[in-house]
Amino acid sequence: MYIELRHLRSIRAIAQAGGLARAAEVLNVTQSALSHQIAGLEDQVGMALFARRSRPMTLSAAGMRLLRAADRILPEITALEDEFSALHRGKTGRLHIAIQCHACFDWLFPVLELFRHSWPEVDVDIRAGLAFDSFPALVREEVDLVISSNPESIDGVTFHPLFDYHPVFVAASAHPLAAKPFIQAADFRDQTILHYPVGRDKLDVFTELLTPAKVEPAATRPVELTAVILMLVAAGRGVAVMPDWVLRDIKTHADYITRPLGPQTVTKRLFAATRSEDAEKPYMAHFLRLGRSEPVKLQRG
Repeated sequence: MYIELRHLRSIRAIAQAGGLARAAEVLNVTQSALSHQIAGLEDQVGMALFARRSRPMTLSAAGMRLLRAADRILPEITALEDEFSALHRGKTGRLHIAIQCHACFDWLFPVLELFRHSWPEVDVDIRAGLAFDSFPALVREEVDLVISSNPESIDGVTFHPLFDYHPVFVAASAHPLAAKPFIQAADFRDQTILHYPVGRDKLDVFTELLTPAKVEPAATRPVELTAVILMLVAAGRGVAVMPDWVLRDIKTHADYITRPLGPQTVTKRLFAATRSEDAEKPYMAHFLRLGRSEPVKLQRG
C-alpha cells in the first residue's frame, strides 16, 4: 500500500467539507480528479473509505483510521515546512561557537545577549571542549564559528576580522616592574607567569614576546578563571599578560599596575572563522557585526 501526503490531505478535506464538490474546491482540483484519487486509494486499501450515499459523506471505519493518521502527520509536515521556510529566509539556524581565546567570554557574552534578542530561533551554543581542535571541527560542521587570533589558510573557511586589541602586562602595585614604562621579554626571566590553561602557541605573552626573544620565565602557572588570576596577581604570586578588554576595570585599581608590552606596543587581531558559504546568512552576518562593534565599547570602558 502506497499512501501519499495528498491522500491524507484529500481524506481530511472531504471529512471537513462533507462532500467531494466542496473538498475539490478547497484542494483546488476537479471533482472528477478527486473522485478518481479516492477510488484509487480505496483499491489500495481494499475497502471503502466513505459511505457515499450519506449526505454529508461520512467516513467508514477504514476512513476514520486514515483521518486519524492525517490529523497526526499533516501538522508535523506543516511544522517542518515552516521550519525549512524559516531556514531559507535566514530566520533560524545554528550558531555553535568554539573559542581558542580563553578570555573571550568577557566580550562574547554581551554580544550573545544582544544577538539572542534579534535571533531568538537560532540555536546558540558554546563548544568549549573543542577549543584545541576547532578548525577541523568547523570543516566537519561540528561547530559553525571559531574565535581565534591565529588565522590559517584552510580551504572553504573564511576568517573575518573582528577587532584589534593590546596584550597588557598586569602586576601587583608594589611590584618592582611598576617603575618601568613598558615591559620587555627579558623582564620575565625571574617572574612566575599566571596564564589560562592553554598551550603556549595560544598565549600572547609567548607568541608575541618570549618565544621570538628565546626567553624563558622563571615559572608558569595555569589558572582557569580570570578572577583567580587577578586575585593571585594582587597577592604577589605572579604576573600576567591579558587582553586590554579584560583589564578595563582594574586600570585605576590601587592593587594593580598595568603596562604595555614594548618597546613597540604589541597589537593583536581577533578573527571569527566560518565556513565560507555560511558568511552571508543573515544571522551570521549580524553576529559578525556585533562582534566587531560591542567589544570595542568594552575596550573603551
